[in-house]
Amino acid sequence: MNATPDYFDWPVYELPQAEKAARLGEALSALTAHHARHCAPYARLLAAHGVADAASERRYTLEQLPFLPVQLFKRYELSSVPPEQVFKVLTSSGTTSQQVSRIVLDRDTAAAQTKALVRIMQQFLGKARLPMLVIDHPGVIKNRQTFSARGAGILGLSNFGRDHTYALKDEDMTPDVEAIRAFIERHRGQPVFLFGFTFMVWKYLVQALRALPDPPRFENAVLIHSGGWKKLQDEAVDNEQFKAALKTELNIERVHNFYGMVEQVGSIFVECEHGRLHAPAFADVLIRDARDWSVLPPGQPGLIQVLSVLPRSYPGHSLLTEDVGQLLGVDDCPCGRLGHTLAVHGRVARAEVRGCSDTHETPRKEAA
Repeated sequence: MNATPDYFDWPVYELPQAEKAARLGEALSALTAHHARHCAPYARLLAAHGVADAASERRYTLEQLPFLPVQLFKRYELSSVPPEQVFKVLTSSGTTSQQVSRIVLDRDTAAAQTKALVRIMQQFLGKARLPMLVIDHPGVIKNRQTFSARGAGILGLSNFGRDHTYALKDEDMTPDVEAIRAFIERHRGQPVFLFGFTFMVWKYLVQALRALPDPPRFENAVLIHSGGWKKLQDEAVDNEQFKAALKTELNIERVHNFYGMVEQVGSIFVECEHGRLHAPAFADVLIRDARDWSVLPPGQPGLIQVLSVLPRSYPGHSLLTEDVGQLLGVDDCPCGRLGHTLAVHGRVARAEVRGCSDTHETPRKEAA
């Protein structure tokens, strides 16, 4: 495989699902063989599950691809590159009592993730870099070699912004109201871009600012957010209420959630104007029945399996998550984007909590 594979020439949301599945099947089959040859623990895991010829150039359909439970990355550091080629290690967020995933990236994989993220987000933000307000504090990105999921998300999305301004002062999450007002004034009359993790946007932007006698209000703003909904569900706040509050309290009308994880950075599923999460050209999603692992049709909830052609430095191209979701349709979204559309319902019962925003209370110190 080349460092810049041809899947970056594919239109992001314009491939019919049948054509996309054929292209992805070929690319992901090659990745399965690549990782079986270069990651001995991965080859042993597949062999233990009856895939003895994983290193051969066997061709799989998407439904046939072997998958790993995402939980394995909390227990093992799986790598398909020698130590001297490791460029950075990403970690999922977690408290000091939780294990975190450790994802090994070489330079080519990191570059591919960035390029994929650019191609996806330009579909929603345009190609111009917009003034960016980050709903977090600057300390979260201090370690530039080993990132948490929050830090990786901020730095990844920062490529689409300019005049990067942090809305929170420090780790106690106090809103920097003066900085927010100054940001709005500097860019009055221009489109602006806000990014944050879902619960933090709710608690430290919406709730904190609406408690002020004269809360700041935005003009022509788009919010991109992500992260677990668990805490908002505990407060009886759903997606529609979240969007309504942003519009009423802060005058933010364009809001796009996205589903993604540190184990597959770059392959994100962004919510369109009609509330559906879309699979981009270089990634896809299947829904599996937890009883027999069969693939479920649209409309039936099950465990989410995520597929991505981006992970070359570690065997994360086919992962069974701990999240429950369902396919909403195929090539039929009113927004015109093709492929699978998805709804995410939350974490499977009794699964270990692994949320970007759910664990912000206890900052984790990572070694470089």
